[in-house]
Amino acid sequence: MHRLLLIAGPCVVENRSVTFTVAEHLACLAERFDIELIFKASYRKANRTSIRSFVGIDKPQALAILAEVREQFNLPVLTDIHESWEAAEVAAYVDALQIPAFLCRQTDLLLAAGQTGKLVNIKKGQFAAPEDMAKAVEKVRSTGNDRVLVTERGTTFGYHDLVVDMRSLVRMRSSGARVIYDATHSLQQPSLGETSGGLRSLVPHLARAAVAVGVDGVFFETHPDPANAPSDAATQLPLSYAERFIEQVLEIDALIRSRGWNEDNVDDQTTQR
Repeated sequence: MHRLLLIAGPCVVENRSVTFTVAEHLACLAERFDIELIFKASYRKANRTSIRSFVGIDKPQALAILAEVREQFNLPVLTDIHESWEAAEVAAYVDALQIPAFLCRQTDLLLAAGQTGKLVNIKKGQFAAPEDMAKAVEKVRSTGNDRVLVTERGTTFGYHDLVVDMRSLVRMRSSGARVIYDATHSLQQPSLGETSGGLRSLVPHLARAAVAVGVDGVFFETHPDPANAPSDAATQLPLSYAERFIEQVLEIDALIRSRGWNEDNVDDQTTQR
């Protein structure tokens, strides 16, 4: 049985210093807790609220920084791709490719990601039903690549808000892929003004709830100075809080797994009279 997978890092590669600071801290925590941790940072951001929003640094520089993280800290690295032509090029620098939520139906993109042979993490669209993810997973697996994750990151709920339906975490298991909960993006308030807002204070609460449901992993973004981060400033966790956050979710996961509660299905039980 898999232990809880952690996917964590800054929202975007903004410079070498911040990226390395976060990677070094997370690598130490991964070793301390003896966990599987994938370092995440977008090499560029294609989906931004405003034309003035930060989209990233020079592409070759960003990819080189991710490759350095991979080598220096011995961490697998994940980054987003947005178009099918990016897949093969970006795959040379990282261990996992992420399909952004708004693009989870893009067949050519999913196929291109699958054809790299890399681990593929598909974010569930804010507009998609959890069962829809089985079709996205099937597209990747049609390439012969069975290394697929599906990630819940909230569902559109009125204007500038998301809601997390905990039923979705169970229903996405029908895809046959490992189910991940995105703790920080789920608390975004999309396009609230010039940038997306968010409810960072609720991140640990919903993360604990999701792990209690029985997910396979938790995704979260973290930054040394979230208030001044150029992207997702309202939802990234302070890097200083990452240790406490990881400790909490691991403790709940250990309890759930030790009791077998994540496998409970009341429909399989025979009623005793």
